[in-house]
Order: sequence, then structure tokens, then C-alpha cells
Amino acid sequence: MPTLDDNALRERDIDPKAVPSKPKIWTVGTLSYTAAGLFALFCWLLAGDYAWSMKERAVNPLAQVMLRNFTAPDWLVGLLVGSVPAAIGMILGPIVSVRSDRHRGAWGRRIPFLLFPTPIIALSMFGLAVTPACASWVHGYLGVSSPGLMACRLAIFGLFWTTFEISSITVNILYGALINDVVPQLIIGRFFALYRAVGLITGIIFNFYLIGEAQDHFFWIFVGLGLLFGIGFAVMCLKVREGAYPPPAQPPASVLTSRLIGPVKSYIKECFTKPFYLRYFLATTLASLALGPVNTFSIYHARSVGMSDSLYGKCLALSYAISLLLAYPLGALADRFHPVRLGIFGMSCYAAGMLGGFFVATDQWSFFASFALHTVLAGAYLTGTASIGQRLLPAAKFGQFSSAAGIIGAVCFMILPPALGLFIQGMNHDYRYVFLLASLLAGLSAGGYVSLWLNLKRLGGSKAYVAP
Repeated sequence: MPTLDDNALRERDIDPKAVPSKPKIWTVGTLSYTAAGLFALFCWLLAGDYAWSMKERAVNPLAQVMLRNFTAPDWLVGLLVGSVPAAIGMILGPIVSVRSDRHRGAWGRRIPFLLFPTPIIALSMFGLAVTPACASWVHGYLGVSSPGLMACRLAIFGLFWTTFEISSITVNILYGALINDVVPQLIIGRFFALYRAVGLITGIIFNFYLIGEAQDHFFWIFVGLGLLFGIGFAVMCLKVREGAYPPPAQPPASVLTSRLIGPVKSYIKECFTKPFYLRYFLATTLASLALGPVNTFSIYHARSVGMSDSLYGKCLALSYAISLLLAYPLGALADRFHPVRLGIFGMSCYAAGMLGGFFVATDQWSFFASFALHTVLAGAYLTGTASIGQRLLPAAKFGQFSSAAGIIGAVCFMILPPALGLFIQGMNHDYRYVFLLASLLAGLSAGGYVSLWLNLKRLGGSKAYVAP
């Protein structure tokens, strides 16, 4: 049907089709993008994501291999790889996120906090690369006073690992906040699908080509990862531009009168007293916990059933390739049907799949199938719910509420990995039990997502929701 504008043009003997249409504009805050501008934004963000994803995909498996070479016990692996990062995140996350939410500067409120830790992360990866050499030197220098070569290795590893985690946690918290600030919400689910696709591609590259070489060549792998992240992420920070933000809300008078207790009370009241956000924290934290057990000891489980590191890497690469094919459709579904619905479906499927893994993962090929199923289902859940925070949390305090979710997760991850390691040792290293625990936690998470969805419907549903 012709529009009024079309009719007006025809009255002047002008063909409406001859009038060039205005280019489509996407907006978020004070930022506006044409299709070309949006394409450039996506390219820079995804280039940074490639460097970030390679760090995330590679460093934990490399750390597990290195610790096993140091003959570290399972509980210590869980403590260093799981609990230490969680404890650091619990303390550092709220401080950094609140300061970032309230920061106003020429470079925006996220970029300065992302750019500063980038070289520190790169240098700490160089430090991890030289840990064995440094430990041997310290052990020889101390002579009879040395606590032993293994103790020196673990101490130096712990130093560089803690430095790496302190800086990485800052980046991990605020990278999602940057995306929330610069990517239009109408297409944020599809952006996160591309974001996940880049992560999966890096996972395929690392696991197909490099994980089998980690035992003998971790020095060069760490050095390469440090250079890739240091250069790639810094370039993204320099190229992406944030918009203007309104002045931050003034804290209540009670906060101003108490420089220490007041901000803490305000943070707790805003984040932990609204039932809707508590349901959000519960569902997402249980899901994160559900994905943790299988990942924490996956390499050790593979070795226990006779699988080589090279075949383990190819199993991951295959499952990532399957997840890559699913990424964009799942992102589009998230935009259309809402990430909470996909969370219900994803956690339900994961619970059923991991229960099956507990019963069948007893040899090399049954573990291969069970672990590939874990990776595909976990990836589908992560892709489908990647934009859930952007859809549910208040934009002005996105970093603050993200860090609040991180605190709850941190407390759980401080306890779970070493406890799981002790439990596995008590079960004579029968790693099948990680599948059973994953299934139980996923079932609880699915219930949490159902409760969250019912509460979301009372707040206007997916179409009319406004963050409380």
C-alpha cells in the first residue's frame, strides 16, 4: 500500500522509487551506526575477541599440563586453577566494575580499564613460559635451604598465575560491559553468536594443532599467546570508540558520610535485595558450576582412559566445529525467543546428556563421545544465553550487577574445585563422577531458569521488560 509520503511525491510527478531511501541506522546510547560503521565495529570487537578467546581457551589447559608435569596433586590443581581466580574475582570484581560504571573520561568508561591490564597479562604469560627455568635457578641458588624443586616450581607458577588472574579478571568483567555499551541491543544476540563463533574457531585451532604439543613446547606456546593477546587486544581498545554517558547518579547521603561502609551497604542493597536479580544470579551461577566439573579434570579423565593429548585435542576441535555451525542460529533464536528460554532448554538437555556420560564414559571412545556431547551442549547453552545479562541487567550499572553475579560464583568456585579434587582422589580417580555432579547442578539450574522466566513474565515479559 502506498504511504502518504509516496502519494505526496506522486502529486509532484516524482516516482517514489527514484528517491534514494535513507540508510538504516542502528543506535545505542549516543552512538549511531550505518551498516558500514556497524561492520567496522564488529570487525574490531571480533579481532579483540580472537586474541581474548585464544587466551581463555589455551591458558587453563596449558596450566593443567604444566601442573601435572610438576606432579601437583588434584586438590592443588583445583585450588590454583579454580579457587584462586574465584577468590581474586570476588574481591577485585566489585571494585573495578563500580569504578568503571562511574568513570567518565575522554576514552570512555570501559576502555581505560581494559587497556591498562593488557600488557600485564602478556608479561605474566611470558613469566609462565619461563617458570621451569626460573624454578631450577632458584632451587640451585638456595642450595640446601631450598624447599625442593617442586615447591619452587609451584611457588613461581603461583606468582605469575596470580598476576595473570588479577589482570584477566578485570578484562573479563569489563569486556562484556564494553559490548553492552557499544553494540545495539536489537542485534546483540546475533553479535554474541559471532563472538562465540570466533571463540570456537580459536578453540579449534588450539586444540587441533597445539594441545598435543603443549607437553614439549609450552614455552613457545605461552610466548606466542602473550604476543597475540598483548597486540591484538590493545589494537581493539585503541580502535573502538565509546559514546557519551550521562553523569553518574550521586550516591545517597548515607554513602557519602561513610567512605568505607556506606558504598558496601549501597552495593549490597542494590544488587542483593531484589528477588528478580537473585533468581538471575541463582540460575546463571548454577549453570556455570554445572559446566565446571567436566572441564576442570577433562585432560586427566582422557589420560585415565588411555586417550592421548593429541586425540583429546581433536575431540575438542570436532565438537567446537559442530558448535560453530550452531552458533549463528542460536544467536538469532536468542534475539527472537529470549535467552532465558534458551537457558531452560540448554540446561535441561545438558543435565540429561551428562547423566548418560556418567554411565558410559568408561573407555577411550565412550569418553570421546561423552566429552564431545558435553562440549557441544555446553557451547549451545553459552551461545544461547550469551546476551542474557545485556537483556536483563540495568545498563547504567551493568558492570556492578555483573560483578555481583561474579561474587556468588566466586564463593562457589572457591569451594567446588578443590573439594571435587579431594572427592575424585577418594574415589580412586574415577573421573566419571564429574559427569554425575554436572548433571545434578544442571538440573538445579534449569529449575532456576524456570523461576526466572515466570518472574520475567510478571515484569512485562520479553517485549515490555524494564530492569527493576
